[in-house]
Amino acid sequence: MIRKSFAFIDGIGLRKERNLWKAGIHDWDTFLSARKINGFSNARKAYADRQIHAAKKALYENDSAFFANKMPPCESWRLYNVFKDEALYLDIESTVGKNWAITVVGLSDGYEYGSMIKGMNLNFALLEKQLANCKILVTFNGLSFDIPMLSKYIAIPNVPHLDLKHACARVSLKGGLKEIERTLGLSRTPLIDNLHGGDALTLWKMYRVTGDDHYLKLLVEYNEEDTVNLRLIADYVVKELANKQFPLEVKAYI
Repeated sequence: MIRKSFAFIDGIGLRKERNLWKAGIHDWDTFLSARKINGFSNARKAYADRQIHAAKKALYENDSAFFANKMPPCESWRLYNVFKDEALYLDIESTVGKNWAITVVGLSDGYEYGSMIKGMNLNFALLEKQLANCKILVTFNGLSFDIPMLSKYIAIPNVPHLDLKHACARVSLKGGLKEIERTLGLSRTPLIDNLHGGDALTLWKMYRVTGDDHYLKLLVEYNEEDTVNLRLIADYVVKELANKQFPLEVKAYI
């Protein structure tokens, strides 16, 4: 889908991009091979050509940061299929109030899950290194919660960020993460299915007060299912967004 996109080029917004598609400019190669494009002076066309060649080079070099700086954030989903083999799915748990703290950081490559727990193995230097190795970051409401929280401790990598809360809303998937999971038929273990966001805080408090690992194990399992299900939701939402956003004349080329 990214090779059908022009919105990363300076001066080409989403409306202009759609006009290009309607004019038969379906992808980068079509744009480059066209001698003249309506609405583009020779100088502007030459500049856009250079931007497309730079984008091709970035894809060849697996450089997702190139697009993070240029693609509108709301369109970061178009990069998902290209970079998802090196995606990092992230979800954090935290306390609340004036002395808030991150309690659990859940990380997944879409298949294997790992957690970092406050007071045990939560190492922000290591976390920063793991994030720096990813090519696209996937969260649910991460732009409002996870990333601002983490940015107080680590440098957030300059890679595309797919926030599924906003992406889901664009395909009429409303509500919280668990509600969306149910809509898509994604199941959780029965005990974890009965837990909600506020329960994660309660589990941490119970663990801290009692020292009983049972509460910590439930919290980590809750976080694991939050984190791992992000890949399944992303796969669905990106496909739906492509079906919704790209016009019929472009879909035939995807």
